[in-house]
Amino acid sequence: MYKTARQRYEKGGGTIFYPTEIEIETDAEESAHGKNAGANDARKKNIKPGTVIKVVLRKALMCDVKSLYSLFSEYSKAGEMLPRSMSDIYEHLRDFYIAEIEDEHEDENEESAGAAGNTPDVIGACALTIVWENLAEIRSLAVKRPYTRKLIGTELIKKCIEEAKFFKITNLFALTYKPKFFQKSGFKIIDKSELPHKIWSDCINCVKFPDCDETAVMLKL
Repeated sequence: MYKTARQRYEKGGGTIFYPTEIEIETDAEESAHGKNAGANDARKKNIKPGTVIKVVLRKALMCDVKSLYSLFSEYSKAGEMLPRSMSDIYEHLRDFYIAEIEDEHEDENEESAGAAGNTPDVIGACALTIVWENLAEIRSLAVKRPYTRKLIGTELIKKCIEEAKFFKITNLFALTYKPKFFQKSGFKIIDKSELPHKIWSDCINCVKFPDCDETAVMLKL
């Protein structure tokens, strides 16, 4: 028997909610020429082209909401994601994992988190939304350019998969324009008719409803 609630929690996989780190290398070309916002962010932080930087993966906090809204707006304007309002992000904040660049010079005082000038540099996000018994969805997977193709999205999906397992969920699905990306994580393409009608309630406000052109993918856990 486990002596403490913490031991029971960790034995069941609760450590997935602890922050983890990965390392990525900045793009030399994009950082050097400042082709986009991501490159500008790198220059502001004095990150040289080709530098290996640490990225922290953790559950989202209140101080992340504005950054999440900005990230999702970028993708929704490009037609690659359904828009999410600020109120919707607040309502589902506990669903999100985020990826942020670790700032080695940040004040270690946790009370300063979220204060003016200390907004986290969110470069990626992914949500795990429980839909029904034994069914959850991966939503709003986005990685800020130019940090794509650096396995950040893959690592965010892994966090969602681990959490789904923690909750004993056996079916994890996503609706995506990039099914091949999900297939690399073990997902298989399925017919959308295999999904319960309940999941389409959020799609009513979509401009493409009812002619959804996304691909459904499923992972059996």
